[in-house]
Amino acid sequence: MCGIAGLAGGNALRHKKTVTTMAGTQHYRGPDGTKLAAARDGRAVLSMNTLLIVDPHAAPGPYVDQDTGVMLAFNGEIYNWRQQAAAWGIRIGRRESDAHFLLRAWARIGPSCLDGLDGMFAIAVYDPRDAKLFLARDRLGEKPLYWRLDGGRLAFASEVTTLTVYGPAPLVLRPEVTAIETPTGVDTPFQGIQLLAPATLLSFDVTTASIDQMTWWRLESRSPFTGTYDEALGRFSTILAEQIPLRSPTCEFALLLSGGLDSAVLAYLMRPPVCVTVRYPGQDRLDESSMAAVVARDIKAELVVVEPDHADFTGALPQIMRALDYPMGNASTFSEHMAYRKISELGLRVVVGGLGPDEFLMGYVRQALVLFGPHAVLGAGLDAYGPLAAKIMHTSNDPISPAEALTRLILRGADPDGCLHDLVADAMARAGDDLARGLTLADLATAWRPLVLTSDKLASAFALERRSPYLARDLVELSYRLPVEHKTTGPVGGKRILRDAAKAMGLPRDIWAGRDKLGFASPVPSWLNECLAAWADTQIRLALADSPPPFRPLLKEGLKPGSRFDRTRMQAVMAASWLSNRTVRAIA
Repeated sequence: MCGIAGLAGGNALRHKKTVTTMAGTQHYRGPDGTKLAAARDGRAVLSMNTLLIVDPHAAPGPYVDQDTGVMLAFNGEIYNWRQQAAAWGIRIGRRESDAHFLLRAWARIGPSCLDGLDGMFAIAVYDPRDAKLFLARDRLGEKPLYWRLDGGRLAFASEVTTLTVYGPAPLVLRPEVTAIETPTGVDTPFQGIQLLAPATLLSFDVTTASIDQMTWWRLESRSPFTGTYDEALGRFSTILAEQIPLRSPTCEFALLLSGGLDSAVLAYLMRPPVCVTVRYPGQDRLDESSMAAVVARDIKAELVVVEPDHADFTGALPQIMRALDYPMGNASTFSEHMAYRKISELGLRVVVGGLGPDEFLMGYVRQALVLFGPHAVLGAGLDAYGPLAAKIMHTSNDPISPAEALTRLILRGADPDGCLHDLVADAMARAGDDLARGLTLADLATAWRPLVLTSDKLASAFALERRSPYLARDLVELSYRLPVEHKTTGPVGGKRILRDAAKAMGLPRDIWAGRDKLGFASPVPSWLNECLAAWADTQIRLALADSPPPFRPLLKEGLKPGSRFDRTRMQAVMAASWLSNRTVRAIA
């Protein structure tokens, strides 16, 4: 996982020291060295913190094409770079990697090369031939990229707080943070700093200081799959067999193995030498380690079991918040942090996880509640989700729309500006008359951002590259195109096609026939109301003393006891830790 930063403008060279400082603030993203490069016309300075994965002996970036002067700063991996290099006739020398391929592809055909890339990436390209800086992100936003425009200059970085080195950025409480714990769209809690949207290309004309943005890939433009289920299963299984192993690094790596369906399929297809699972003593409801042990034994991998307790959480929270840059809503944040820490201690550089199938193949209970209704879900034995189902139960005979139902299920607090309602309604409209596709688009517009960002940021804090193989382009597009009956058979039948593929692969029955989803959820919300109650109150009260006024109501809500599933207190504790950070306090 690399880090990139830089700026472009008429007098960019004057700010070379600023870019050096910016790069230094995210040095942990690139333990193999940090370098700067200035454009031949003096209008751009790019930096790169390099983590070498493809070739440990390759030269670190930024990369410069000697013929054209085009410069590239690159974070991520292009998995099909060798195939595309051959298809486009691009020469790749010894000790060169996907970054060199991308540099030459851009110098030759420009931004149109993006459509041919299958991978995860955040890139910055400066082209002196027309004095333009280009920023681009991968299709699903696996790699973060933030930017700001000040004084006719555009600055960018992999971390949002890196951009506060360039200039002040007052804290802002976005209204949706009280609704789903995290900003949506391109907003951040730092005024004037934006997150570049996934699948977006930004071009900055240095001469005119003008910006243009375009979406270079749209999932909803894919036409529906019209074949039979057997044809779909055959195609799906073929893509799994081809694309998942392609994302295995040549070096040793670790797999986050919860013991559930998604990570187990990755285990059998990728054969990682090390699997890491997280278990909480005394929390049998969250424990899938026995199934993880079966999988690890089958593939002859070492299984490393991490067992955090409440004391680990109090010590880790400041580190987590420094890594995240700002609070984000993700139930597995603490578990992921502890897993990444152990993987780093093992001396590994790449970690693989199973993001994707739940969003695209109807794996979430909230999706089942919208598709089949609360009574059907509870009647299928999912009694533990009663509090969630209650949100869409009503005594009148007037049914609520799917968009309204999903909005209620997603909301964890007030939605004063109707932001969440509008996002969900827009997603449903873009999906046309297919409800399952609408649920996928709604997830991508709301809950997806904190999932991919926490995975990247928490892993990067330990100089790890995080890979999510299920986000392969062909797999994502086929999964989205499938009709709902190929994705789910009922309230507990989500991810049907993945289950059938796993069955055909010969995975244990307990994996493909299991129905409950645990993942890497943690008991932190319970701890904050029990063994850590006094500690949590103290952290929140200390932050309240001098926090910015807009954040005080959020903190005060955290002083109220919550239920086992209520994350209000967790959000307040995370916000308190974040506001106590020296960098954030200086900004505030």
